[in-house]
Amino acid sequence: MISFPEQSLPVLYVSEPLLGFGHGQTSDHPKDGLTLYGPATAPDRAQITVGAVGTKRGLDYLRCWFGAISAPVAIPLRGKRDKEFRLHLSAFPGLEEAFGIRVDPSTLITYELEAAVIRQATAIENHHEAVAATTKLFIDLIERHVKNEERTIDVWIFVVPEIVFETCRPVAGQRRKIELVKGEISKRQKGRADLPLLAGIIDDSLEAVFDDIPDFHRQIKAKLLKLGMASQLVRETTLAPTEFLNKAGYPKRGTQDSATVAWNLATGLYYKTQAEPPWKIAAMRPGVCYVGLVFKLLPNHPQNHACCAAQMFLSEGDGVVFRGANGPWQTEEKEFHLNDQAAGALIKTVLETYKQRFGDYPKELFIHGRTKFNDVEWDAFSNAAPSGTNIVGVRIRSTHGEMKLFRDGDYPCLRGTAIRLGDKDAFFWTSGYAPRIDTYIGPETPNPLFVTVLRASGEFPNIEVVLADILGLTKINYNACNFSDGLPVTIRFADKVGEVLTMGSATGAERQPFKFYV
Repeated sequence: MISFPEQSLPVLYVSEPLLGFGHGQTSDHPKDGLTLYGPATAPDRAQITVGAVGTKRGLDYLRCWFGAISAPVAIPLRGKRDKEFRLHLSAFPGLEEAFGIRVDPSTLITYELEAAVIRQATAIENHHEAVAATTKLFIDLIERHVKNEERTIDVWIFVVPEIVFETCRPVAGQRRKIELVKGEISKRQKGRADLPLLAGIIDDSLEAVFDDIPDFHRQIKAKLLKLGMASQLVRETTLAPTEFLNKAGYPKRGTQDSATVAWNLATGLYYKTQAEPPWKIAAMRPGVCYVGLVFKLLPNHPQNHACCAAQMFLSEGDGVVFRGANGPWQTEEKEFHLNDQAAGALIKTVLETYKQRFGDYPKELFIHGRTKFNDVEWDAFSNAAPSGTNIVGVRIRSTHGEMKLFRDGDYPCLRGTAIRLGDKDAFFWTSGYAPRIDTYIGPETPNPLFVTVLRASGEFPNIEVVLADILGLTKINYNACNFSDGLPVTIRFADKVGEVLTMGSATGAERQPFKFYV
């Protein structure tokens, strides 16, 4: 770290964390490291087996896409007349060259759905029923494969038609739907008994559709948790944007360039099919564990009960999600706080899982959250930990214009800049200008995170150490291949994990690898 004592407030700079790749090599950029050295650990299976569900057209797009990424994919030029490349983009060298894995398009295990059947399901009047019926079309094929086929699938890919994306979300746009609640649905059972899409869904199953948020993506993830299967959802327009043109001859939907799409989807495929993640944080302190607390209100619960969970991330980057207890965790101040029993049980589960993997308890366990921890929670956290483990509570909040910092008067400050307000508080810019890619990727002047070290069961860590850890955790989003994120992974996916766990379909999936949620 570099400090600048001449400033009126202590200003720090946290250096860009290095990532570890193959052959013990390091780089600050995932794409450079994978291109030059390959993944941190050699893949345990190079030829991966992919199952796919979609329309005939969507499955054809997927085969073509896998064929295309077996070779290098170039990045677009800055302009038609020059040959300058955009520094924040990277050419994709090919799936096997970058990740050491192969997918043979001719050996995909595919299950085809008729586009007309999908349209019929999405057109059901009630939104909950429409999403449930559409999800069932896809999931039934997976369950049938598990029951009847011996061949194991490493990852399932759902090629999603645009009609599913447009209509099977909580905000479904301009579509006609009738919202019902539990109890009312049985009144209309007779009138729907002969509908072919609902022939296998009767009585209690119909009532159960209201236990899930009407969101295709969340329902797919939730239902696959119980099957223990990793999945990747991808829109047809992402795989083949030039096949969907408007009247002017341009793609109907703006997408990332083909090389970036290849990087992001290939990273997710590697992470979801291998035992170890594609890269690790090179200099993360050993014996340290990071936990992000997740709270999400349960859908349709009359008493506004919430689901609690913990995302545990290890020093090398991989993670596990634990489902905690449901309960009335939301207070009158709209914050979430656990009772002593639930708080202690959750942390004990995290600690025991860490010990099972490494043979001993962690030296430090950092709990990241968006709110403060009350005395009841904190006492339970501290009592759950053995004497050799220091529990540290850290609040990480996004800001919205409270603090602005400029470089040279007009330009975004450097990513990694911090203003220390004391021994326990700092404004921290995890988004900003990055010299490595010669740009700041963002729509406006970046806002900092407000980081506070709230409590510690032992010695308080140095605020600079806490900031360095947070910056490292912004570089392990394995669902994409970005240079960095604006939030640490402990906070970045809190909402997504909570959205899956609150689904009725996810009940019983208490502990799962993080890769099943993204």
